Amino acid sequence: MKKLYKSATDKKIAGVCGGIAEYLNIDSTIVRLIWVFFAIFVGAGLLAYIIAALVMPKEY
Repeated sequence: MKKLYKSATDKKIAGVCGGIAEYLNIDSTIVRLIWVFFAIFVGAGLLAYIIAALVMPKEY
């Protein structure tokens, strides 16, 4: 069973997008672009990132 973790290797800030990309088995750049889109146009991206960075466990 796969678990969602913050990535320890594929990270730019906290590893949230890298962890989501590893979980979904897609390129992390795609996840980052989608996250930026939501942050700019929807407005919930930055808050969601902060919450995810605090809630998601680290990968060991």
